[in-house]
Amino acid sequence: MKKNFPLDKVYTLLESGPVIMVSTAWKGRDNVMPMSWHTMIDFDPPLLGCVIGEQSHTFRALKATKECVVNIPTREIAPRALACGDVSGAKVDKFARFGLTPVKASKVKAPLVKECYASLECRLHDARLAGKYNLFILKVVKAWVDTSVKNPATFHHRGGPDFFIAGKTVKLRAKKAV
Repeated sequence: MKKNFPLDKVYTLLESGPVIMVSTAWKGRDNVMPMSWHTMIDFDPPLLGCVIGEQSHTFRALKATKECVVNIPTREIAPRALACGDVSGAKVDKFARFGLTPVKASKVKAPLVKECYASLECRLHDARLAGKYNLFILKVVKAWVDTSVKNPATFHHRGGPDFFIAGKTVKLRAKKAV
């Protein structure tokens, strides 16, 4: 039997994409922050929707530069990735503090994070909802993946201190209608 569920916890039912790390370069400083509020918007060209809090350094950097890199970390660097969310990039060099390596991107000024298994160079496609909902639509202009990582153990936020690690990939098929 279904029971009443708190509205302020609804996101924990839907939020299953991997934690990502958004990197920016602004005012001579590279920055990176973890986030989990994102979704695919379209596929060709690939468009991503990302919600970034307006109080963050990343919000201001993305609005100013109109570009970033979406990096996808795995379980191996989860503690370092999450720790990047505990300090402001306006005051701290997060790459140095958390032992992450910035790598020059090919199409944007923001760096890739070497320790992440995939990186998506993005340009700001639409910021009309950023003022009201903190929602940025990003267009992926270059994608990178470490092909040596066969089954990336991405980590996914479930709310608060709860996460799950991506598991075994399975193939499912819909039952054919009779």
